[in-house]
Amino acid sequence: MERGQENCYLMTNGLGGFSSLTMAGSCTRNDHAVLMSCDRSEAPNHRYNMVHRLEETLGHGKEEIHLSTQDFTIPERRETGYRFLTSFSYEDYPVWRYETEGIEIVKTVALAPGENTVGITYEIRNRSEEKAELLVIPQMEFVPKGAELSAEQGFSLSGVSIVEAAGQKIASAVIESDGRSLYCETNGLLLQQPVSYQSGLYYAYDVCDGRSATGCTAANHRILFQIRPGERLTGEILYSTAPISGSWSLQSGSGGALRIAQKLARYREGLREKAGFRDETARVLAAAADQFISWRASTDNRTILAGYPFFEDWGRDTMISLPGCCISTKQFDVAESILRTFMMYCRKGLMPNLFPEGKQEPRYNTVDAALLFVIAVYEYYRRTEDAKFVSDAWAVMREIVCRYREGTDFNIAMEEDGLIHAGEGYDQVTWMDVRVGEILPTPRHGKPVEINAYWYNVLCIMDFFQRELKGEVSEDDTDYRAMAERAGESFRQKFWNEEAGCLKDVLEESCQNGDAEQKAGKGRNKVCPDTQIRCNQIWAVSLPFSLLDREREKQVVETVFRKLYTPLGLRTLDPADPEFQPVYGGEQLQRDLAYHQGTVWTYPLGGYYLAYLKVNDYSDEAREHVRGQLEGITAALREGCIGQLPEIYDGGRPVSSRGCYAQAWSVGELLRVYEALES
Repeated sequence: MERGQENCYLMTNGLGGFSSLTMAGSCTRNDHAVLMSCDRSEAPNHRYNMVHRLEETLGHGKEEIHLSTQDFTIPERRETGYRFLTSFSYEDYPVWRYETEGIEIVKTVALAPGENTVGITYEIRNRSEEKAELLVIPQMEFVPKGAELSAEQGFSLSGVSIVEAAGQKIASAVIESDGRSLYCETNGLLLQQPVSYQSGLYYAYDVCDGRSATGCTAANHRILFQIRPGERLTGEILYSTAPISGSWSLQSGSGGALRIAQKLARYREGLREKAGFRDETARVLAAAADQFISWRASTDNRTILAGYPFFEDWGRDTMISLPGCCISTKQFDVAESILRTFMMYCRKGLMPNLFPEGKQEPRYNTVDAALLFVIAVYEYYRRTEDAKFVSDAWAVMREIVCRYREGTDFNIAMEEDGLIHAGEGYDQVTWMDVRVGEILPTPRHGKPVEINAYWYNVLCIMDFFQRELKGEVSEDDTDYRAMAERAGESFRQKFWNEEAGCLKDVLEESCQNGDAEQKAGKGRNKVCPDTQIRCNQIWAVSLPFSLLDREREKQVVETVFRKLYTPLGLRTLDPADPEFQPVYGGEQLQRDLAYHQGTVWTYPLGGYYLAYLKVNDYSDEAREHVRGQLEGITAALREGCIGQLPEIYDGGRPVSSRGCYAQAWSVGELLRVYEALES
């Protein structure tokens, strides 16, 4: 059972909704669901766990067994259908195969793209000499994602009807609870039952992260499939938050769950073909990338969700993910639409880290999102040569540079040396942004290395566009080249750590004055960030415009490899550092204190490989070396969430994935590596 629950699948619908269960078909997290819905008008943040799991019982002769698997707080209630599971596979949708007493069952679950509709099929072959009955009891919740169902919440079943279609009886009904409706259609016998509540579900993969260990579900109907000896039957069940009609409806005679699975497979194959990768792992990642692209109602456009099952869409994560998830996969229209959305919300030279939601205004607490926006525009232009788009974006990019030069919110400003300073008080504005009350585990106030690498590249990009697209972009008397040269010279003088053979992580005034006492934040050792070896320096090498000479770039790459590299990601801190935390887990505070203090993150691995290829001139030998190292990523696609890359791993022994089991920037950054290898 433990092995069957180690991995899960993920299907998304482009609205923020998804379907995700373990290989055994169980829920080991509160956020697992057969159908996690998200209406287009609420996308992508208001998600509801509609159908949490399916309880499945097979009756054969006098014997009755569970085909479903689920753990409970009371061991005697445990469902152990994994004992009859002969195989599980996931390509575009999950497929379970069961065998017992001469009965073979192949089960599939498929989520319709662009809809909150899920189809479940049971292909049953009864090769025994007795009648068999498969009883399916949908265990429902109808609660917001992450919430727990109360036994006080009522459920109703109405509109039950049976019609003849294509030689079979099709039953339909509507389930309602807490103001939400779920439509059901099946070719099985739909049987109403009094509402029953099933408590004590045990979530092993929430427990290890200090989240709630238990859950509760409700059932008010069951679906029965009867199979005579020697008979074959395809049982189908559809659930949707909208009335089931048209091509999906079983009543049409040609619809059903099988059609949903076929459409999903065609859609994902189209993504792989459009991306055009030759490498099979890259093709898997190309389809995985699309699972993060979602509709956002408040902006009436596309966005990128940072990760499943926990995260929503954030500006920084979107800008880091976009080049790989959209541009490397040739989803140029999606990339353009997302960039145009950000252009509309640029304020004081800053890009939103959180988009508006309801009556809430956007939040702009990030120094890197705006800089990464300019870099993303450059990457988009390199692939498309879309001068019209650059012309449209030019005013926004100019505003970003102007505001960063003159000063904007969150103490973001260019200083006399041409470098960018950012952060003050309890504001965490880089990607190492954890704050727990008055505790800042990684207070990077000052001049962070990656922010100034971004800044230098932005200035070079502005100079490039000014020269490349003269006449296409409006005239600008700013000497971006001079600004870049000034920032670059200061960067080389102040960030280089000759003794360590790498770059300093943050230039902090208190450290420069010989005082390691932090100006803000509690709960961390008094270690000067100047001396800490972190992964942020790798982007100073991997970015398009070089800051360092080739010899120093090579030193950075080698230091990062020796101190921080693992096949699954880069450590966020050198293990020799006194602040290094080898394990990520436990209660929220414990997790947050370890989050950027050694924890392995997958996404910086993309920057490392791109930097390695760059300093080795993209030679055949370097490409072959990277391909060999990427075998670790291929293995990662079979651990945690199948076909996806996770957020993080433990810093000490990075074996099992932690945090979000599917992370957009992890996928995006590795896709950029595969693109570089095949170019």
